[in-house]
Amino acid sequence: QVQLVESGGGLVQAGGSLSLSCVASGTTSRITAMGWYRQAPGKQRELVAIIDNGGSTNYAESVKGRTTISRDNAKNTVYLQMNSLKSEDTAVYYCVAQTLPWMEYWGQGTQVTVSS
Repeated sequence: QVQLVESGGGLVQAGGSLSLSCVASGTTSRITAMGWYRQAPGKQRELVAIIDNGGSTNYAESVKGRTTISRDNAKNTVYLQMNSLKSEDTAVYYCVAQTLPWMEYWGQGTQVTVSS
């Protein structure tokens, strides 16, 4: 079992920045990747960014160039830095951890609201 606790988020003005962090606990030795998804009202949950144990990253096209995902493996923590925020970035952001054997664990979610 892996438990995830997110922090950060809140109300941000358009054009501003936000930082999210997520700490994993439990059987963290099985984690192969950590990342962030988001879900806006009335929409499906979508990938924002993900980073594997080797540091390889994958970003959604909509956030490329203004988003950085990073990890501190010693602290079992993943970070998300988003700049130049837009109203369409408003969503609940969820931390995810993928493990082997294959499982996905999710955080409780943190609301990000971008005001124009």
